[in-house]
Amino acid sequence: MSRRSISTLGVLRQAVERGEVAHRTVQEEVRENLINALRGGGPLFPGIIGYDDTVVPQLVNALLSQHNFILLGLRGQAKTRLLRALVTLLDEEIPVMPGCEINDDPLAPISSACRARIAAEGDSTPVDWLPRHLRYVEKLATPDVTIADMVGDIDPIKAARSGLQLSSELTMHYGLLPRANRGIFAINELPDLAGKIQVGLFNILQEGDIQIKGYPVRLPLDVLMAFTANPEDYTARGKIITPLKDRIGSEIRTHYPSGRADAMAITAQEAWQTRNGAAPRAAVPTFVAEVVEEIAFQARQDRRIDKRSGVSQRLPISAIENVISNAERRAIASAESEAVARITDVYAALPSITGKFEMEYEGELKGAETVAGDFIRAAGGNVADGYISHLETRPVIEWFDLGGSLQLSDTMSANDVITSARQVQGLVELASAAGVPAQASAPLLASGIDFVLEGLYATKKISRSEERGYHGSESNVRKPSREMTLDDEPRVPSGGGRKKYYN
Repeated sequence: MSRRSISTLGVLRQAVERGEVAHRTVQEEVRENLINALRGGGPLFPGIIGYDDTVVPQLVNALLSQHNFILLGLRGQAKTRLLRALVTLLDEEIPVMPGCEINDDPLAPISSACRARIAAEGDSTPVDWLPRHLRYVEKLATPDVTIADMVGDIDPIKAARSGLQLSSELTMHYGLLPRANRGIFAINELPDLAGKIQVGLFNILQEGDIQIKGYPVRLPLDVLMAFTANPEDYTARGKIITPLKDRIGSEIRTHYPSGRADAMAITAQEAWQTRNGAAPRAAVPTFVAEVVEEIAFQARQDRRIDKRSGVSQRLPISAIENVISNAERRAIASAESEAVARITDVYAALPSITGKFEMEYEGELKGAETVAGDFIRAAGGNVADGYISHLETRPVIEWFDLGGSLQLSDTMSANDVITSARQVQGLVELASAAGVPAQASAPLLASGIDFVLEGLYATKKISRSEERGYHGSESNVRKPSREMTLDDEPRVPSGGGRKKYYN
């Protein structure tokens, strides 16, 4: 018998007695489905990367213990995504009373309206089925949230229209929490709830029921409670009240990706990299992707960045999208069939980077763009060290030491970059040795050349200077460019145009 064929209370009761339909609490349901998933051996939470050996085992323990839990972590650590993934541990659908605001169980109703209906209709009482995606309720905590929003309130209009006393349960207007009955209720940023709202959660976590407006109305809800918070706020000095903290079963710490490989996998999953339409085919070489990821790692450990705020994984996600777009812009202008990202495109992506971190006083003095530029340089140096540190770079460096100079613009076509680079002894060969395939296309080879030059600059083997402003007849266009020269100090020419000079 299919579940959809169970349409009345009598048929449902028989199906439960035969074991065709499970009758259990949400905590038991999640636990049993989790056990089956563990036995299956597949990924528990698809799309969650980097938590397999840290966060996921702790979360599994909490669910097996039937705990309400909280995820503590900084922004951009997949806390909300992890909570929403819990839906996969619910049954595909469960029987409910049709038209009931709180998803009442036909076999054990808790609302007086549903009990009265069953008493009147008996086994012929209709049964509806609720899919699991509707059993997840999420609320972002803000200081203006009220008890009525969260738990419920008396509705005097309903009482007047129905001729009921205000003390009647039938006059209740249920809030989000009762409407999550027999499901999962998640609160993001729990400490942002006002203190009196946190007090209102006590009974739910300890006694498993709610009371509305002080009337003797008890609703023993069946809810799995999950929360998120910033660790800085989740302390006695923060905004969380201790009795509520004491009633949460498990505290689970999230974290940023521990290595570049996990970070790149997350960005590849989340960023819009496969472009469509009439634009040239976009491609991001591995070394460019690594530099973008390394920017976030550099920012997270820099003293100029506020550690309490963190640096979200959204930084490399947004940055890589801007990097690709700048490569597309260049390829379209140069009539190239392939838009291959270069390190110079990372500098063009500064607008997608500067808004992703909060700075301390020292950083504020220098400015977000300057600080972000430092991160790009440090990231380029770290990544390039793994690609070119074992290679012979002396011929290229000597060429500049002997007075050579080379100017490259981020708008130059790949062929122009290669033609200019051939003036530098050993530069094209060094780019190939750094990981660019021998038969690489011109745009990919140009990207490799750009990467080598940036690596030499970041490791202080050559220097670079910048010029900001506008110039010539194209005064409304900003043109970054690069020129290799001799001095170690940056030269900042007066006048327009944004230019970069590597020395």
